[in-house]
Formats: sequence, C-alpha cells, structure tokens
Amino acid sequence: MAFVEPITLRERGVRLEPLALSHEEGLRLAAADGELWKLRVTSVPEPQDTRAYIETALATRDRFAFAVVDEATNAVLGSTSFHDILPAARRVEIGYTWYRHSVQRSHVNTTCKLLMMGHAFDTLGCNVVGWRTDNYNFASQKAIERLGAKKDGVIRGHALRRDGTIRDTVMYSMRTGEWPEARAQLLYLLERNKPA
Repeated sequence: MAFVEPITLRERGVRLEPLALSHEEGLRLAAADGELWKLRVTSVPEPQDTRAYIETALATRDRFAFAVVDEATNAVLGSTSFHDILPAARRVEIGYTWYRHSVQRSHVNTTCKLLMMGHAFDTLGCNVVGWRTDNYNFASQKAIERLGAKKDGVIRGHALRRDGTIRDTVMYSMRTGEWPEARAQLLYLLERNKPA
C-alpha cells in the first residue's frame, strides 16, 4: 500500500500513530469507557476481542489504522483509519472511528479529522475523501456533516451489523476544492472551543 505509508500525525495534544498490538490494553480500556461495544451501530470491539480487532485492522489490505493517543498521558483514546484506499483515483475514506466515552464531544474528533484530512489532501494529493456510516448512527452523521462533507446518498442493504441485521449505509464525501473552506471552519471550531 505505497500510497498511504506509515506516519505519525500530531496536533493539539492528540497523536495519531500506526495501530499496533502494543495498543491492545489501551484500546481495551478505551472501549470499556462507556461500554461502547454495546452500541449496535459501531464496530467497537468487545474487551475479549481487542487483539482480534487489531489483527484484522493490520491484515486488511486497503486499510491503514491509527491509535488515537493523548500526548500528555499516552492514554489510548480510541482508533480511526484510512480505508477503501484507491491510489489510482487518489481517494481514501476515513472511518472505523471511535473514541472512549469520556473524550466524545471534545476537541479530539475535530483534531483527528483535521490531521487526517490535511494528510489526505495536502500530502497524499487526494481528489476525494469519503466517509460512510450506519443509517441509524445519527451522531456519526451529524459529526461527518459538521466536517463539511456532503451527503452522496444511501446504499441500501449494504452491510451486516454486529447483531446480524442488515444496515443501509449513508455515504459522504469532500472534494479537494472544498478542503480549504472546511479546514478554515475546523480551525475556527477548535479555536472557539479552546479551554481557557
């Protein structure tokens, strides 16, 4: 996967580093903060499945997974990935994103997306960055729209949920020409919500 090479990205006290087996305990603790695996519309691993979750992420050819780490404490806050990587089309998607409950609705997601979108558009030269989410994951849809992504549509009967039901998938994207305005908005949101 020469298009997306291993890299560590950091800003505002958040570090995205390549996911590794050494993150197993940290991810297990992050998932336990809020028992996130109980949400039927996410892919958060159950505690006993954390190692398999990491191994699957590392073995998936068109996915590059990050551990999200607090720079001050080195605590693992969650995980996020580039996936469905299409070098010829210069397109990546951002997904498999989840954070421990205690940092949700904080600067963490906005910072991670700013880092990943900046890397995709400014370093990799992507034409498009995409996102997808469960049609019932309204919090995720709102967060994606807050980034400035445009809703492309819904793929019906697209994937299985962990409970065996079949989900519809809501697709979003952002084109390279839309990135400068989205970046300015994300920076504005981060500055506005900066702790005093």
